[in-house]
Amino acid sequence: MTTDTQRSFDARELRQVLGSFVTGVTVITTVDAEGKPHGLTANSFSSVSLDPPLILWSQSLNAPSHPVFRDCERFSVNILADDQVHVSNRFAKGGADKFADTMVETGLGGVPLLAGCAAHLECRKVHAYPGGDHVVFIGEVERVQRHGRQPLVFGGGRYLVAQPHDIGPVGVESTANIARLKAVRIATRAMAELSDELDETLGLGVWGNHGPTIVRWEEASKPVSDNLRTGLVLPVLTSATGLAFAAWLPRQTTAPFVDAEFMQDAGGSFYPDPSRLPQQLELFRTDGYVRLVGTDEFADLYGQSISAVSVPVFDADGAMVLALTAIGSRERLDTGPDGKLVSGLRRCSAGISQRIGSASSNP
Repeated sequence: MTTDTQRSFDARELRQVLGSFVTGVTVITTVDAEGKPHGLTANSFSSVSLDPPLILWSQSLNAPSHPVFRDCERFSVNILADDQVHVSNRFAKGGADKFADTMVETGLGGVPLLAGCAAHLECRKVHAYPGGDHVVFIGEVERVQRHGRQPLVFGGGRYLVAQPHDIGPVGVESTANIARLKAVRIATRAMAELSDELDETLGLGVWGNHGPTIVRWEEASKPVSDNLRTGLVLPVLTSATGLAFAAWLPRQTTAPFVDAEFMQDAGGSFYPDPSRLPQQLELFRTDGYVRLVGTDEFADLYGQSISAVSVPVFDADGAMVLALTAIGSRERLDTGPDGKLVSGLRRCSAGISQRIGSASSNP
């Protein structure tokens, strides 16, 4: 047997390596002898057998609720949905009544089932095995419910969004909208990896019915603002995302929005004279990216002056489908043409464009 002195890793490194295995997130619930509900967040859940139907999960021996789960007859596995991060966080902490603001239903044996989950498994505990500093509980599944919601995902120490894998054939049912959804899915993972690499806040924009629209955010360790939200519609002339679409989309697509903003003087800070816009857009196309430095146009939203860099992402036909944009405070965001941010964005957008093209060209 390998001793502690022979190991080449410590507990922290092992935890980080195990974090590379992406899992779902569950809340395990039960009731004690007095009927009081108990629950805790766990991603150690796994299937064991289909016949008989068995599952397992493990709990630390030091967990405050361990005596309750050790002695209980039943427990339920609540597989959380992707909008239940707050539920996961609540049941991961001790202290206050975790069920106080939680909607529940009563399951078999009086065990609570959390509302809004992706699925539930109601189990009778049949075995408990020692496992080092944990105990492994085996449950026989007696009732299941699946609610058709996307599951919450966890890996690498943070919550993730589950998306279908897009490398593979594109079916004959594909339309322009499906193609764009596929592009967003492909870009989401690449954007998350780049955000981690650079520790910068990145947004993914599409051209929607109301103009430039942010459909994804990836936050830096120090977020720009608490007001980042998906569905944010941006102006064309005063945002890096909007200017990227103005530079690379056909003029007839963007003209109604550009003209309306000039009529409202919305672009006055950057383009007081509409006659300058074509030259500026041509410069962006030559450089391959859009850069805004120290704009106050979004001070009400972000609470500060920001800088931004945006690069286009193209489909297999060379048409712009997405804008990949970095934002940050003017003092810390390096927008230089030879800096890590601009080179990283351009490298990322090229990789996404290539993957979109590969997915679209598969028979």
